[in-house]
Parts: sequence; structure tokens; C-alpha cells
Amino acid sequence: MSPRSPSVNEQLRRRSRERILEATVELVSTRGYEATTLGDIAERAGSARGLISYYFPGKRQLLQSAVHRLMHLTLEEALEREPRTEDGRERLARAIDAILGLAVDRPTLMRTHMAGILQAEGFVRCEEQQRLAFLLRDTVERYGSEDVDTDYPLLRALLMGAVVAVLLPGAPMPVARLRAELFHRYGLEWERGAPPDGGPPGGTPVVGPPLGRPVDGAPGQSSKSSK
Repeated sequence: MSPRSPSVNEQLRRRSRERILEATVELVSTRGYEATTLGDIAERAGSARGLISYYFPGKRQLLQSAVHRLMHLTLEEALEREPRTEDGRERLARAIDAILGLAVDRPTLMRTHMAGILQAEGFVRCEEQQRLAFLLRDTVERYGSEDVDTDYPLLRALLMGAVVAVLLPGAPMPVARLRAELFHRYGLEWERGAPPDGGPPGGTPVVGPPLGRPVDGAPGQSSKSSK
């Protein structure tokens, strides 16, 4: 039997890594972080235990990579679903809905992820995080930002804050309210993206000023008041 080519080996390694990430999402979502061991993940992924240590320096880093991959795939699916669009405002609405949707659909996983980011290891910059960052930066740019390096981190921070607010034990905020506030900040109509049933919450501004008018320094908008 002839040896496998480098490209085949790379594909096998990538698929093995993806199986580990998928198993991590499945197990932590159902069992929680503490009850999920690296051995459990290896068994679910059909991989050797040592492969996890080869790919990831620790369990917390593995979880962050797994969640970033899930976020990237979820965001990519939302942005590219039919009808496909190049409209930056629609794409931003879809991005907001995709991330908020994960907080609703995967509360245990996302709560664990956010708690891990605040621990000593901090934010892990892995290839999955870089793919997610690329999509969010591209979305901000298409929305009309003139300073993506500033506006992308701001959007990321607002989305992270919204996820925490949805998942805050004992005092969660309604997703519809958070969505309305984010849409207002970015001047997005409620009907864009994937609006939840029931319409916007009462007493919440639905649409902010259009592009070119300021909303507390929102991306893509002038910081100067119109005369």
C-alpha cells in the first residue's frame, strides 16, 4: 500500500479535529462542562484520548474552539440562507438573530462558554475564532462601517453582552427586548432577519435613524449632528 499524500493526511487530521469539536458541543450541551470529561469526548468522537491533547492545550481551550466553530457555522448558515442577499443591513440583522438564537437554543453551552471567557485563561484565539471574526468583520463592513477596526469589536461586545443578559441566572432579559434595542442602535427594521413571533415589545423603539444619522456613534453613521 502506498503512503497517503500530505493533502490526504491533512484532510484526515481536520476531520478528526472537527469530530472532537462536534462531540464537545453535544456533550457539554447535555451534561454540562464539569460532568464532561476529555475521555467522554474522545469516546464520542471515536478518537484516541491523546489526540485531544495534541490539538488542544486543555479542556477550556477545547470548549472555546468548539463553541466558536458552532457560532461560525450558525452565522454562516444565517448569512447565506435563501433568499441570499448582499444587503449589509439585512446581513447584520441575520447576524444578530443568529447569535441571540444560540443563547436561546443552547443555554447550557453558551452560559459555560461565556463563564470560561471571564476566567484566567481568557479569550482563546484559535482558527475557529478567526473564521467567526472574519464573518462578523465582513458583516460590519457591508453594513457600511467606515472604521471596521473599531466597529467590529463594538458589535462583538454588544452581542456578548446580549448573550450574557439572556442567560443571566435569576434575572434574564427577554430576547425580543434585547433584539429591539440592538436593531434600534443599528437602524434596522424589526422585519429584517428572523423576527420572533409576536412583534416588537411595547414601548421599545423599533427603528433607529437611517445611515448617515447618529445613534450614539453606531457603526456606519456620522458622529456629527445634522443641522
